[in-house]
Amino acid sequence: MRRLLLPAALTGLLTAFLVVPAAVPAAAAEVLVSQNKPATASSSEWAGTPAAAAVDGDNGTRWSSAFAATQWFQVDLGASTAVSRVAINWEAAYAKAFTLQLSDNGTTWTNAYATTTATGGRQSIPLSGTARYVRLNLTQRALEAYGYSFWEFQVYAGSTTTPGGGGLLSYAKPARASSEQNDPQCNPCTADKAFDNDPASRWATSPTTGWVDPGWIQVDLGATAQISQVVLQWDPAYARAYQIQVSGDGTTWSTIYATTTGDGLKDVVNASGTGRYVRMYGTARSSTYGYSLWEFSVYGTGGSPAAPPAKPADPVFPAARLVFADEFNGAAGSKPDTAKWTYDPGVPQNGEVQYYTPNSENASMNGTGQLVVEARRQDYQGRQYTSHRMNTSTTFHVQYGRIEARIKVPKGNGLWPAFWMMGEDFLQGRPWPYNGEIDIMEVLGRNTSEAYSTLHAPAYNGAGGYGQRYATADLSQDFHTWAAEWDSKGIRFFLDNALVFTADKETVENTRGPWIYDHKFYLILNLAVGGDFPGPIDTTTPFPSRMLVDYVRVYQ
Repeated sequence: MRRLLLPAALTGLLTAFLVVPAAVPAAAAEVLVSQNKPATASSSEWAGTPAAAAVDGDNGTRWSSAFAATQWFQVDLGASTAVSRVAINWEAAYAKAFTLQLSDNGTTWTNAYATTTATGGRQSIPLSGTARYVRLNLTQRALEAYGYSFWEFQVYAGSTTTPGGGGLLSYAKPARASSEQNDPQCNPCTADKAFDNDPASRWATSPTTGWVDPGWIQVDLGATAQISQVVLQWDPAYARAYQIQVSGDGTTWSTIYATTTGDGLKDVVNASGTGRYVRMYGTARSSTYGYSLWEFSVYGTGGSPAAPPAKPADPVFPAARLVFADEFNGAAGSKPDTAKWTYDPGVPQNGEVQYYTPNSENASMNGTGQLVVEARRQDYQGRQYTSHRMNTSTTFHVQYGRIEARIKVPKGNGLWPAFWMMGEDFLQGRPWPYNGEIDIMEVLGRNTSEAYSTLHAPAYNGAGGYGQRYATADLSQDFHTWAAEWDSKGIRFFLDNALVFTADKETVENTRGPWIYDHKFYLILNLAVGGDFPGPIDTTTPFPSRMLVDYVRVYQ
């Protein structure tokens, strides 16, 4: 349920850290083991897209197959290797279904991973096994008129328990940049925002003086450190060419990594170097704008690190510990329990036509175990329609768990029932969408045989939210249970215990932008009338219309 739409006309939806304290001992750093190794494939589209192009370390060259559904690609690592991860940077012709297989002899294969719901972009797939050969078996195309294509296929070996084999060194450390933006359009986008462990804040070069090459940002780790990995989460104003540099004094720099084929989003740079200072030195911009980073994270050992705030442990699903519940068992006509819910009256957003009231005729118990949220044709505060919105903003906040509700939605043009969550920092003044929004359920009354589950963040929101529209039975005929299972790795959305959409953290970071959901959120229920998303009401829209809620529960 969007607080705001960017752009205003909502026409559709796209179908689609682990932070280790410095005291944790370093493990062996992850190493890329497939680059420039012999690669073969079932076919190549033409001579310019051979298998070798996917292991050359160049994101400007690619392998593409013949235009057929059954294809394969494999790489010979040269020796038996303890494989830890495979990373695939897909071109538009990606695979929806594929398996990854391991072999010591190139003949007998063991399945290590399988999916039928891949969404392309940049995939990072943890694996566990020892093999000389790694093969990708491709069985379903995203673009049926074409084959398969990816820019790079990378196999890694070594520990992935901690990023780069060390702790986070850069959190809250002093930062400088070639320039900074600090104006009403980006207030503030200063250098320190790239090192605050907050993926919804960013650094940007100044539009007045900084949209030039070179542009740079650096961090002082406080003492000499052994750097093993740098992770850059780019804003759309990214560097096509840049260097990662280290220095002992902040004056004389040594380059430990360089690229001229940067493509934005998330760059994981496994590069080794020693220094107190680490710098991103950009030499070619991706656009007429400057440079901008949501996060610049440096991992390794040494330095003088500060531990970021600890995050809660991931739940083990199915989660069984009930931490919040409302069964709505009050007497008929009684209002929602204010020990659990805060009424949220007022004029809505998104072009809606109702006024949200705190009145019992818009939200009350029916005496048989359900909450009734009712939209009415009623003059109130200058509006001709009323309804209700309530939330747990003052009573209950949660980070991770299973959040579920059993709901019966109304049918009718212009009706818009929703069960969703907002980041609690919205209450402290952080504007939408920087606080984050998790829409567990939205249904449009004009078509109650579809539902939506969507995420909204600074880099993907409104009409560009990251989500899924899914077809189902007519949801207005009975109660249905919507749920989200949420942990540090992603969010899985369910309808009547059937998985309908998965938002994987790493996939989002590599294809859309920062993942901003590793903090507390509060719950919201509402029934909107009209607006940019559901469209207008008409003479067929029934009033009163009712959303019935059987229960809301949260498990950890």
